[in-house]
Amino acid sequence: MTTYRFGPFLLDPRNRQLSGREGPVELNARYLDALALMVREPGQLITKDRFLDEVWRGVPVTDEALTQCIRTLRRQLGDTAVNPRFIETVTKHGYRFIAPVEVAQEAVAEPAPAMPRPVSVKAVRAPVWREGLAAAGGACVAGLLGGLIYGFAAAAQPGAGMGAVSVLLVVLCLTLIVAGLGGAGVGFGIAAAGRTSGPEAVRLTLGGAAGGLVVGAVVKLIGLDAFTLLFGHGPEGMTGAPEGLLLGGAVGFGLWLTGRMSGLRKGMALAALSGALTGGLIPVMGGRGMAGSLYELGQRFPDSRLSLDPLWRLLGDEGFGPLSQIVAGVLEGALFGGCIAGAIGLYRRANENPRT
Repeated sequence: MTTYRFGPFLLDPRNRQLSGREGPVELNARYLDALALMVREPGQLITKDRFLDEVWRGVPVTDEALTQCIRTLRRQLGDTAVNPRFIETVTKHGYRFIAPVEVAQEAVAEPAPAMPRPVSVKAVRAPVWREGLAAAGGACVAGLLGGLIYGFAAAAQPGAGMGAVSVLLVVLCLTLIVAGLGGAGVGFGIAAAGRTSGPEAVRLTLGGAAGGLVVGAVVKLIGLDAFTLLFGHGPEGMTGAPEGLLLGGAVGFGLWLTGRMSGLRKGMALAALSGALTGGLIPVMGGRGMAGSLYELGQRFPDSRLSLDPLWRLLGDEGFGPLSQIVAGVLEGALFGGCIAGAIGLYRRANENPRT
């Protein structure tokens, strides 16, 4: 069978293996096919259309997918785009393999591989945890922005005086905690679902929905228990599992849209739009977001200074009316979806980025 040797590497397409000085080099199936396509025709321009036809075989993908493929190949080969030794970019056209290639008809005998080291559960699960933490970080950014908006509105109540800063900090802490926990649940669900088989849009949507459902239920349960324990009653209408399921699914779908776009900003915008549409739908279906939960808390404890009336008056609503509920849901969904998609997208880009 035909094998190809270039530099310190040996490519065996039949056995689906690329080997270097230190042993096998890890590549997924499509990236190995892309490398084999270039190596079989050294010095020849391989156009983007050929990559799409012969590697992705008609599966619709964006230019970013091919760019990421080349980045990964360069990283694994120790190559760079600035000073290429193996893969040269032909701007706006495609790529060319420029290293000398030695073709052999017989596979070179290789020494018996060493006994593989056991792979720890921690090593396998680490990317899932990191991606979940990235989502939690993005959600905290959303919680910070939303908390500042709601906090300043609550602090602007007449007679707040010196307590305005305390009101701002309390609201900010509440939104950060709820958003961070929700983002972590959605992120872990998406990360775990991303490592299963099936259509990516379905996997990410269901993963985000499952994570949001679980965390929403847990947060509501703990919150109700805490208020009941401290004050004898709690806000029954606070956000929970149904809202978490819907918003988590929207984030997962938005993240899939992000992966289809060639630019992170465009993907974040689509994820924010997906979250905004779902966030606006939640109050229409009788659910509550963060603003609704804060309103419920204020209603349950009328002596508190927790009120966002100044914000609703800007919308022409007296109290937390239907328009205010929808606008708040749209705002929260957009921030939640866009920030989580952006955080996960940045994490994946940094994790894959070979600085090419």
